[in-house]
Amino acid sequence: MAGKIYRISGALVVAKGLEGVQMNEVVRVGEEKLVGEVIRISEDQVFIQVYEDTSGLMVGEPVERTNQSLAVELGPGLLGQAFDGIQRPLDQIREAKGDFIERGVDVPALPTDKKWNFQPKVKTGDKVKMGDVLGEVDETEHIKHKIMVPPNLKSNLEEEFEVVEIKVGEYTVWDTVAVLKDSEGKTYNISMAHRWPVRVPRPYKSKLLPSVPLITGQRILDFLFPIALGGNAALPGGFGTGKTVTEQSLAKHSLVDIVIYIGCGERGNEMTEVLVEFPELRDPKTGGPLMDRTILVVNTSNMPVAAREASIYTGITLAEYYRDMGYNVLLLADSTSRWAEALREMSSRLEEMPGEEGYPTYLASRLAAFYERTGRVVSLNGEKGSVTAVGAVSPPGGDFSEPVVQSTLRVVGGFWALDSSLARARHYPAINWNISYTLYYELIRKWFEENVSEDWTNIRVWMTDILQKDKDLQDIVQLLGPDALQDEQRVLLETARIIKLAFLQQNAFHDIDASSSPKKTYLIAKTIKQSYEIFMNYTKDRGFDPKNIPSLPAVERLIRLKELKDEDVENSIEDMLKELRSQVEAYVKKAA
Repeated sequence: MAGKIYRISGALVVAKGLEGVQMNEVVRVGEEKLVGEVIRISEDQVFIQVYEDTSGLMVGEPVERTNQSLAVELGPGLLGQAFDGIQRPLDQIREAKGDFIERGVDVPALPTDKKWNFQPKVKTGDKVKMGDVLGEVDETEHIKHKIMVPPNLKSNLEEEFEVVEIKVGEYTVWDTVAVLKDSEGKTYNISMAHRWPVRVPRPYKSKLLPSVPLITGQRILDFLFPIALGGNAALPGGFGTGKTVTEQSLAKHSLVDIVIYIGCGERGNEMTEVLVEFPELRDPKTGGPLMDRTILVVNTSNMPVAAREASIYTGITLAEYYRDMGYNVLLLADSTSRWAEALREMSSRLEEMPGEEGYPTYLASRLAAFYERTGRVVSLNGEKGSVTAVGAVSPPGGDFSEPVVQSTLRVVGGFWALDSSLARARHYPAINWNISYTLYYELIRKWFEENVSEDWTNIRVWMTDILQKDKDLQDIVQLLGPDALQDEQRVLLETARIIKLAFLQQNAFHDIDASSSPKKTYLIAKTIKQSYEIFMNYTKDRGFDPKNIPSLPAVERLIRLKELKDEDVENSIEDMLKELRSQVEAYVKKAA
């Protein structure tokens, strides 16, 4: 029996008469069957957040139960797709309905007519458990999609099933490809796809220490503030500081298998740029289209606000699914502030007691629950996979003391603070090296020292020290001018300037400089340190004047190293350092 709408308040609909309804159950609201989710039950009143525009709804219209929780469809065909916040495929909607999403539209998330070549990995009579791999299909040219026993068949994850039947050949995602039988003799038809509730984390065997770094291709991140595979980081910044470009750079160049990009409440033109640009990008790992390993979850600022709240759960569930196959997944959420605003709006409509700045009191716990679903794990089938999350935060006026930033800082291990003053100076990525930090370095330093150079940590400590001293000396320069400094201090200031130009600054739109390998990053940092030692030695022993450093042609070559390919950097360093010494000596002789 259907219930009826009792009250409407924006995206919140209150219904009566829905007997037996459960929390988080999906319902269909009104004559147009709008998608909604139950978020509170109070006596005979059921509070529903509707994921579509509620204008035109009327009191008394029917509300129907579906007996299902909000879930996503998981199976071959996810990669290369763009979904809205509740996993409706935008391309298919456009083909079927035109450029505008009609209310109540119901399109399958996975293509139901496409056939996939299923290749079994088990045979009849084998024993399998939930999460075990039954077979594979080639989802893209480079990604093998593993068809697993759904982990929600039964409550006991250790229960064994016998493979009664296993098929090979071309099938659609919902065709039966295997039949399993449990110990009680009950049979289960297994297809290549299954549904999973988005608010329930997918199970795994064990969690691993975050000891392998996420290589992003961004020098300031990989060298000074790296995070681990399975780690998480916050990317806060005010308007115009480059959050979206930084996240897009991470999507393009990070060394991961799968990228899931969530545009949560962002401006439509930015998401249009992503939708248009990503299919044109080439994957530096495979040479194929970048979209072959990317999923977009699109929820722009003019879309219904409640769908923002669902979008990050949709994204993290898709990430966990590919993690279970043994892939390393990078989840980019842009931005969690818009998601928090959706929470605030729904909380106010529920008339809940507001917390700081009107956000609900459970904001911190919801953020923690989201970021805790990241990690590097051993999945139920023994594969090692990871979900790494980077959440952009858009604090009003760039104020890092506001609740969303502070709640995020309590749970993330990396803090990449974007600075509006750096952005105004056209220094990108505009990450403030004085206040950013990472909590992962001691866990991953061994990887850098074994795979790049034993000297990695020493040079990193040296660069951090130079930048910190530069910050202290800048205060003196502002008050008394550069002439108040000793020569050694002026060398330090000039070296810090070179670090900023040659190392920390990186052009996201340059063919080569857009991404920097760990080896190239190390070589540039090491060369800057060697140059500093040359300047310091000649200043102390031969009376070299540091004011001449900016005019040295070799310094310009040093700054341009980042625009060379890896092999060219290595080949040109020795020659450049010789040139630098001779030019410094020439200045010393001239002065003498």
